[in-house]
Amino acid sequence: MENIKKLTILTLLLIAMTTSMSNVAIVTALPHLKEYFTDIANIEFYSRLMLTLPSLAIALLAPFLGHLIFKFGKKRAVIIALISFSLTGSAGLYLDSIQMLLFSRALFGVCVATLMIVSTSLIGDYFKEQNRHKFMGYQSAFMALGGVVFVLGGGVLSDISWRYSFGIYLIGFLLVPLAITQLKEVIVKDETQIDIEINSRMYYIYFLAFFYMLIFFILPTQIPFLIIETFKASGSFAGTIIALAFLSNALGAISFPKLKARFSYSSIYIIGLTIIAIGFSGVGFINHIYFFFLTSPLLGFGGGLMMTNMTAWMLSKTSAKKRVKTSGYFTSALFLGQFSSPIVFHPLVNSLGVQSFFFTIGISLLAIIGSILVYIKNKY
Repeated sequence: MENIKKLTILTLLLIAMTTSMSNVAIVTALPHLKEYFTDIANIEFYSRLMLTLPSLAIALLAPFLGHLIFKFGKKRAVIIALISFSLTGSAGLYLDSIQMLLFSRALFGVCVATLMIVSTSLIGDYFKEQNRHKFMGYQSAFMALGGVVFVLGGGVLSDISWRYSFGIYLIGFLLVPLAITQLKEVIVKDETQIDIEINSRMYYIYFLAFFYMLIFFILPTQIPFLIIETFKASGSFAGTIIALAFLSNALGAISFPKLKARFSYSSIYIIGLTIIAIGFSGVGFINHIYFFFLTSPLLGFGGGLMMTNMTAWMLSKTSAKKRVKTSGYFTSALFLGQFSSPIVFHPLVNSLGVQSFFFTIGISLLAIIGSILVYIKNKY
């Protein structure tokens, strides 16, 4: 698709931004949520589940949603998803039951999955490979900058009341007119001929996407508790630290096209993972709250670089006909990693404490990366 209008590009960027804010808008409200529901057993676990339950819904349903969206139409799907995004996302403003809150988050996850699949596949429809890399860098940067605004706003609002953070999701209503007027459906020829099998070349990309998100999502699920509970900081300060990570995330995303001109997708994956490992190790040494301003940019930069790299890698391996379906499975892998992160690492966090946990993960990742590099050197 050529000569794309600037307003259409802005619409794509804003829709992508809603997927990035799906969890971060309420991240600083979680410790306060724990204080509100003091009579609920295991509320610390449930509060983290508030952040990741949408990810489970996305992980389970994204492959099926990919098929449905293909038949239903991307434009219609995104309009319904935006409306539902605001309705289910803002439920924390008025629901007073932890069970209903968790249920609303699951429904919210379906909306986010739809938006993410459509957003990713439209990039493939609208842009050729070189322009796609450039646009995806800008898109990831836009998502990260949006994350800065939402996490800062959420931090300030959560200090007033944990409920107010949920109001940020009402932004979905504002995007509906843009989606109606600016998005155009790109028709794929021979739609009935589409093969529903997963290309075997994609399995390792899905696994790497899962592993990336399993590791990266340690940041929003554990850092707020470390900052607020261990270092006794406010929700707004925790929001500032996480917002800095998002700002650096944007820089990492923008750096991707230049790095891609010199390195392969797999090399960039290892570079990004190394940066994250160094950031995690650094968190283990922090003895004053302001040192988070040193580690947060590392974690954000590495994450932004890896996420943009993973999406471009996936799109480079699929055809126009399979783009929606492939994006569905890719989205599933990413969000399965998000959901699994606090569950997989919960026993280790309980055993070591949050700060020692960060150090352990960081050193373990560096050891894994070192082993991979030694193996590659010996093999080639």
